[in-house]
Amino acid sequence: MKKIFGMSELDAARLGRFSAAAFSSAAPASDETLDALFGGALQLYQKKQGYRFSIDSILLADFVTIRSGNKVIDLGTGNGVVPLILAYRYPSILVTGVEIQRQMADRAARNIRLNGYEDRIVIAQIDIAMTGERFKPESFDVVVCNPPYRQASSGRLSFSCEKQIARHEIKGSLDGFVRAAAFLAKNKGCFACIHLGDRTVDLVSTMRSAGLEPKRLRSVHAFSDVKASMVLVEAVKGGRKGVDILPPLILYDSAKNYSAELNAIAAGRKSSF
Repeated sequence: MKKIFGMSELDAARLGRFSAAAFSSAAPASDETLDALFGGALQLYQKKQGYRFSIDSILLADFVTIRSGNKVIDLGTGNGVVPLILAYRYPSILVTGVEIQRQMADRAARNIRLNGYEDRIVIAQIDIAMTGERFKPESFDVVVCNPPYRQASSGRLSFSCEKQIARHEIKGSLDGFVRAAAFLAKNKGCFACIHLGDRTVDLVSTMRSAGLEPKRLRSVHAFSDVKASMVLVEAVKGGRKGVDILPPLILYDSAKNYSAELNAIAAGRKSSF
């Protein structure tokens, strides 16, 4: 069984997705499921065999610093889960989700309508390389990104084209995502990203070279005594040097139960870090 952050797909489903049958009569397509977050407060259509969000999207939405009235953009929005979580948590913000894959962008737009956020979330089906033609420079307070983790030549490619593009740098590299973020973020605006632990140096060095200074960093571990699976980094455009290394986020306790912090995040409560 596939592992996500050291969790099985079943564990990830229990933590981040719940049956939505009791919350909505909206029927998914025959190749989709209707899943829910936060006890049914949010619902999402997802492809049965295509790309499906996992706990990393929830952790990113929890980690990023958001202030009242912010304009936020999510690069590589997939099914729209991060914009939905942010709009749900912060009632005064506006969010744009950018997605290159048309079917996923269409599904994200359906998810926005399903949850009634059409007035606060917009989905744009474009390549991140084209953000300069679609958006004005420095037009967002916050940029978030859960990019493809693997380089195009690294690891096994899925048979699903949707998964290939979401997981591997086939249509967009880490450098491309970071430079798009630097273009879109206002001066002193922030960029938050989640990535593999073993690519922390790649992420931090690419941020700094683009003028995004890392200010907060948090490693994510399945257990307290194992190496980091993922890393969360938040940078400030034009920020001063100096980074806060936050306490690690541990997913399981010694008894292999979900940690109290992860349970709280999955229930929709904001982490204290």
